[in-house]
Amino acid sequence: MTIGDLLDPGAVALRVSAPGKRQALSMVADVAARVLGVDADVALEGLIEREAAGSTGVGEGVAIPHARLDGLDRVRAVLVRLDTPVAFDALDDKPVDLLVALFAPREANAQHLRALARVARMMRQPETRSALRQARSADAIHVLLTHEATSTAA
Repeated sequence: MTIGDLLDPGAVALRVSAPGKRQALSMVADVAARVLGVDADVALEGLIEREAAGSTGVGEGVAIPHARLDGLDRVRAVLVRLDTPVAFDALDDKPVDLLVALFAPREANAQHLRALARVARMMRQPETRSALRQARSADAIHVLLTHEATSTAA
């Protein structure tokens, strides 16, 4: 499994404005609804439930929100890049501008955990975060993540 396997080219949204954490999660849910065919309200509810257990803000401006949803056949990803970082109760107290959300089938325990670990490992790389912030298009981000995933898979 690579990040490219999880992230459809259409599941990337750039230049997104959100005044706060809930609105940022709502934007993630909207992209998931459009690309993955899930209900936006159900996706948002799943993300908010997970955030209630503890922030998915992992530091360095990155959050990895995730939820388990009915109707998915495999783990899928959505990436949202915010124009202006928002407070996210992250581990380092820094605001978040990169959200890499994962949506998994309810029963996909091992797959979900492997995907979370892979995304977290990738997003720890300063070069990756910088490239994601500088990318000019959703296609460029998809190519970057597909390449990054294959170069770190070893």
